[in-house]
Amino acid sequence: MKETLKPGIRYEHTFLVPESKTVPALYPEADEFVAMPEVFATGFLVGLLEWACIKAINPHLDWPHEQTVGTHIDVSHDAATPTGFEVTARVELISVEGKKLVFAVEAHDGVELISRGKHERFVINKEKFDARLAGKRVKP
Repeated sequence: MKETLKPGIRYEHTFLVPESKTVPALYPEADEFVAMPEVFATGFLVGLLEWACIKAINPHLDWPHEQTVGTHIDVSHDAATPTGFEVTARVELISVEGKKLVFAVEAHDGVELISRGKHERFVINKEKFDARLAGKRVKP
C-alpha cells in the first residue's frame, strides 16, 4: 500500500445499464428471476459499487500485486432503474484500518438516488491469496 492510501479518496464511475444487467439476467436459469421486471438488478448494483471502489484505490496500491477483495456490503436499493439509464456510483474512502478499507457509497440514476450505504474491502497480496485458494481446492 502506498502512503497515498488515506481517507478522503473519492471516485465517480458512470455506467449505462444494458439488458444484460437486469434482474432476469442475474440468474437466467431461475424462472423466478426471469419473470421479474427488466430493471437494474441489486446484484449488479453491488458489483458497480465495488468496481468504483476498486478504481478509486488502485492507483494507491502496488497493482496488480496488491489487490482488494470485498468483505462486507451494507447498501440500500431504493429505486428501480430501467435499461438505457446511466447510473453514477460515487464512493469515498472514509477509513483505513491496517488492510481494512471502509467506503461510503451511493448511486444515482439521473432521476433519483437509488442506493446508499457502506462497503468494506481488504487489501490482499494476490500471489499469497491465490496460493491459499489453491490449497482450499485440494482439500476434501
